[in-house]
Amino acid sequence: MAEYKLLLPSMGEGVMEATIITWLFNEGDIVKEDDSVVEIATDKVDSDVPTPVSGKIVKILKQKDEVAKVGEAIAILEIEGEGNNTSSEETVTETPASAPDAETLKTIEEPLKVSASTEFSGDLYLSPLVKSIAQEENISETELKSIKGSGLEGRITKEDILAYVKNRGSQPAPQAPVQQAAPVAQSVATSVPASTVTAAAGDEIIPMDRMRKIIAENMVKAKQIAPHVTSFIETDVTNVVKWRNKNKAIFEKREGEKLTFMPIFVKAVVKAIQDFPMINVSISGENIIKKKNINIGMATALPDGNLIVPVIKNADQLSLSGLAKAINDLAYRARNKKLRPEDTQGATYTISNVGSFGNLMGTPIIPQPQVAILAIGAIVKKPAVLETPDGDVIAIRNLMFMSHSYDHRVVDGSLGGMMLKHVHDYLENWDLNTEI
Repeated sequence: MAEYKLLLPSMGEGVMEATIITWLFNEGDIVKEDDSVVEIATDKVDSDVPTPVSGKIVKILKQKDEVAKVGEAIAILEIEGEGNNTSSEETVTETPASAPDAETLKTIEEPLKVSASTEFSGDLYLSPLVKSIAQEENISETELKSIKGSGLEGRITKEDILAYVKNRGSQPAPQAPVQQAAPVAQSVATSVPASTVTAAAGDEIIPMDRMRKIIAENMVKAKQIAPHVTSFIETDVTNVVKWRNKNKAIFEKREGEKLTFMPIFVKAVVKAIQDFPMINVSISGENIIKKKNINIGMATALPDGNLIVPVIKNADQLSLSGLAKAINDLAYRARNKKLRPEDTQGATYTISNVGSFGNLMGTPIIPQPQVAILAIGAIVKKPAVLETPDGDVIAIRNLMFMSHSYDHRVVDGSLGGMMLKHVHDYLENWDLNTEI
């Protein structure tokens, strides 16, 4: 029998570690190839880790709530064969599993060279986690340059920056050059003191789970950073409803996929973004970064009540059929904990379908670092006034409210309102002969 080390796999660019949530098998259990053996969590998404081999779990190396680095052994399996030095990366070399070699680190850890999308200059190499900590703690670039990194090629690790934060109050902070302008976003507080509420007799205290804590933190930051303005419009989507009713059975028979309204909404939003590309931007200090790609975030409710936003990458390059398949795939994997970390990264604009809960409208919070988000309300049959060559008539129509929240730092009412009006126009004038 051979010993096999199950390593924490690569989970996308910039993701270097994960927390063990739950082991799905115990020591002594037999597992088959491709069985999901453990649930893990990153700061982006929860997912399962499958085993690439069949065997018996003889030792669990990382327990619940412990953190493992990418490439680190999390369990040992006993498998058929000779020797005792195999792993999920074929053969374990002299490098310990807990310390991936430099080449592995370059491909799976690869701290990003900071670009114009952050407030740090390009000669600093920071992982997204370290960068996030630096921003949350308001650590300046000058301070970062004073930290001696213990990582590969002297890079600053999570442990380095946390140690600096811990000892920060006992030493004077390096002085920044006088000419360095403080980014606008840095002057905004990123957290507020938590309120203290006393539980009364009979009240139930429910600790927030990890994902709810992340959502709460992100929502508070988003409201603090961006001055929100919301515009509303009511849209006649009767043609959209007729078109979907005509095509949904055909599409499901041909593709084996459900045809929802979401691909149509995404298509209309993409067209409007192409009309108004300055809605597809982010803010970095006092600079506006105009995004080349149109990546649409899709707010998705999870069975446990939490929320996640998978991303349709390059949505402008997909047909209606391609959008339908991408949306169905992301929604399914989101609700079944199958998303990869990269599936939730890179959104440039987000859509929230509050109508799926029967809500008429909402005032959505803009996810940072985006500058706008669209909420789609429920489609409701109502009497409406129609203009005809013979005069006005009242008819039963399918009407829907849309609400558009935008960041007033860079999106004024004219841009935010015109963008919404163009989405409205595309939906109201939907061609019943559109091919799917």
